[in-house]
Amino acid sequence: MQNYREAVKDFVDSHKFGLTFAVIAAAGALTFRRWMAGRVCRSKVRLDGKTVLITGANTGIGKETALDMAQRGARVILACRDMTRARIAADEIRQKSGNGNVVVKKLDLSSLQSVRDLAKDIGESEDHLDILINNAGIMMCPKWKTEDGFEMQFGVNHLGHFLLTNSLLDLLKKSTPSRIVIVSSMAHERGQIHFDDINLDKDYNPKKSYGQSKLANVLFGRELAVRLKGTGVTVYSLHPGVIRTELGRHIFPTLSLLVRIIAKPLTMLLKTPWEGAQTTIHCAVDESLADVSGLYYSDCAPRTAAPQALDDAAAKKLWDLSASMVGLA
Repeated sequence: MQNYREAVKDFVDSHKFGLTFAVIAAAGALTFRRWMAGRVCRSKVRLDGKTVLITGANTGIGKETALDMAQRGARVILACRDMTRARIAADEIRQKSGNGNVVVKKLDLSSLQSVRDLAKDIGESEDHLDILINNAGIMMCPKWKTEDGFEMQFGVNHLGHFLLTNSLLDLLKKSTPSRIVIVSSMAHERGQIHFDDINLDKDYNPKKSYGQSKLANVLFGRELAVRLKGTGVTVYSLHPGVIRTELGRHIFPTLSLLVRIIAKPLTMLLKTPWEGAQTTIHCAVDESLADVSGLYYSDCAPRTAAPQALDDAAAKKLWDLSASMVGLA
């Protein structure tokens, strides 16, 4: 035992610098990880008798949000493109929450007809809708087009949700007080709405497209809040954080092997889907937000959006353009 202690002491004495560096690095990583995790929604409000519709709720933060809503007693509608995965997710949510009132509906946001079909279905099958969460999205994909010929990221992230929200407004107004939550991203800060080339046919770049679509989310929320003022329907847009989800599936394969090797362990420092869902949940249920509308949130607190997201003229212009593109009067 004495020899063992001496060996340990000798090792420590001869590796003081390395061990000190390792301890500091570990402490720094832990501190960074806790900072990345962000705040948690503290509201204990129940949602018994309420109906919540969440797009893209079969995976990632959408699924975690759906689970939370179900645990609060809500009727939860998972509106998803992949029905097989959605049914599996719904079964898991029912088992974990003990709430059997979790249903699956077909929604392909890249098809305006699919959006209209879902809205018609909801209008006929639901007598109220208390919370609409526009969560689904696609990130930095190649130059793809939607069924209706729109650039994919703008079409799915903005236009599909724009049409869905407008198509459900009568039901949301009927259900007041009700809420609309729009999941955007801090990527809106580098975004610009290219009104002269909205589908980016002249100069497509995945990051440029993603930034435009996320800026469109915030501008949509801002203009929607103005139009719904006094109706009892409130609107919130948000940045969920940098999260370990499938959203980045189009990015990873484009990276070099070396970058992928380095990046893989670093992803463990990112938010988990549960942590990433907290701001969405906060906006959907927190009592302190009941009389607030049109603001932008991050880490369960209001934040100042980028200057281009505060441009009321651009918000109205985008609304008019979007309405024209999806065929709304």
